[in-house]
Amino acid sequence: MARDRITYEKESVALMIRFYCRRQHGGDELCEECRALLLYAKARLDRCPFGNGKTACSACKVHCYRPDMRDRIRQVMRYAGPRMLLYHPWVFLRHYLGG
Repeated sequence: MARDRITYEKESVALMIRFYCRRQHGGDELCEECRALLLYAKARLDRCPFGNGKTACSACKVHCYRPDMRDRIRQVMRYAGPRMLLYHPWVFLRHYLGG
């Protein structure tokens, strides 16, 4: 059974934030800043007005992230996104090909 889009997005963003935090902040556990970002991103996905019909957040016309959190998630995506090709190729392909 295929997972729904929101569940997939939550898993993908969690993977990218964990990867970013491990590489940028060190340690095996999420730091407070990254933990707060992950909780915020999941809460925003839970409230997405488009549900499973959503596009990538970067292509969305509705900006539901606060500006500070939007900047933080962009920073994470800019760092982790391209590196997913090496460490998690299926996540990379699905994310960047809009699957």
